[in-house]
Amino acid sequence: MTQLLDGKALAAKIQTDLATAVQSFTAQGHRPPGLAVIMVGDNPASAAYVRNKERACSRVGIASYGKHLPATVSQQEVADLIQQLNADPNVDGILVQLPLPDHLDAVALLLTIDPDKDADGLHPINLGRLVRGEPGLRSCTPYGVMRLLEAAKIDPAGATAVVVGRSILVGKPMALMLLEANATVTMAHSRTPDLATVMRQADILVAAVGRPGMITAADVKPGSIVIDVGINRVEQPDGSARLVGDVDFASVEPVAAAITPVPGGVGPMTVAMLLENTVTSYRNRL
Repeated sequence: MTQLLDGKALAAKIQTDLATAVQSFTAQGHRPPGLAVIMVGDNPASAAYVRNKERACSRVGIASYGKHLPATVSQQEVADLIQQLNADPNVDGILVQLPLPDHLDAVALLLTIDPDKDADGLHPINLGRLVRGEPGLRSCTPYGVMRLLEAAKIDPAGATAVVVGRSILVGKPMALMLLEANATVTMAHSRTPDLATVMRQADILVAAVGRPGMITAADVKPGSIVIDVGINRVEQPDGSARLVGDVDFASVEPVAAAITPVPGGVGPMTVAMLLENTVTSYRNRL
């Protein structure tokens, strides 16, 4: 039987553990942890993500400082807000919800965030800490993948791992985390020659490319661990939409030893790690 790596259940357990820890701190008279989420404009998907994060904060006992700015806001105004939050002693984590309107420079704004309040783990200083194997806030999605593997007692040490996708959000930090866990890592991407052959060598295959159903059973080594980071919205003939991953789940599930579903796999873990980063920052600050 293929093992289903249930991120939804694990994320719920992590949130319960975080809530217990927060209750312990607040019972001692400490303030609650604080997470500030900055959203610019009215992107419906972004609004849904922000609501989801705010609900998760409420479950854990994290104070949520939502900042919703108009789409016309200037670069300087957003940067000034981030600096205010950097200086706010009640805020332990800061997140800028992406994507931003085209006139804003997302990279420059992310660089403005205090690395020790970087709840998304994307600041160059935190990525540098990861490269060096030093403690620091970790990029949420790949960190969530590592926690899923750990909970399933899947040890990457000595395994051949292939990460398909080289984004700074997932692919690059994912490869670094697997390397840190003593896997032998190959990073593959759109220009990798004979990509299917490379993927078939993987004991652990991580798909993070944003192409629905790209990876099929023919691309997967029998008995491998398949981690599907992709979340793609696909319209149905009746006009409705459903979420699918980068992996063709129906064909790959019978071949794999373990696999993450979409939805319910990596997605919930990303939010759980955002909360964990915030609580880690809070603990460090206390």
